[in-house]
Amino acid sequence: MPRVNEEYLENKRKEIIDAAYRVCTKKPITSVVMKDIIAETGFSHGLIYKYYRDLDDLLRDLVIRINQQNKIDDKLDAIINKANTNKWKSTIQQICDMLSEQMLETGTDIIKISLYSDMLALSEPERVSRIAKKIDKDAQSPLFYLVKVLEEYLEKIIREKSLKPVKTVDEIIQFIIISYHGIQTGYALSASYDAQHLKDKYQPKQMFSCLAQSIISMLGGK
Repeated sequence: MPRVNEEYLENKRKEIIDAAYRVCTKKPITSVVMKDIIAETGFSHGLIYKYYRDLDDLLRDLVIRINQQNKIDDKLDAIINKANTNKWKSTIQQICDMLSEQMLETGTDIIKISLYSDMLALSEPERVSRIAKKIDKDAQSPLFYLVKVLEEYLEKIIREKSLKPVKTVDEIIQFIIISYHGIQTGYALSASYDAQHLKDKYQPKQMFSCLAQSIISMLGGK
């Protein structure tokens, strides 16, 4: 028999991950089972398990793909590298504008998977921890890099501009992450449900603009 080449194997793996992606946008990850993925691909049970040992092995690759396709490293670095300490408020606004644009580009399907992943972390923390440990550093959530860069930048401007923040850098970072998740959830809900009380609300651009102003205020700016 002819030897199966690497491209063939990679294409099959891609098809399986594509199917997992579609399944995970339609139902919570907490209720997804391997049979769902098999049915979505149309492949045999044996073929799927030839590529993936179990569901968590497949979910790891799905998470890696999503994280790699939605990296913000270059965009964030471009803002920070051009940043003028005297215009730090503008830099904060630019970062929040970038996050807003990134969320809109990402779309609600990936946000749904992210929210479903949070549900899995709440219900099965040990399982999620095992999956996370198998993800290389360069394939981790874009938020990890955001936190690292923001910590360094906030400490720098506080020091160089002699700012008197009303909260610690750690508290400000935690506020940013919690706010990010809140905006993400509100955006997904308002985009997914035709409910009057959600109509035209939770627009990322507006919400991230509010976040920028909150950050500036906590750093002691006006």
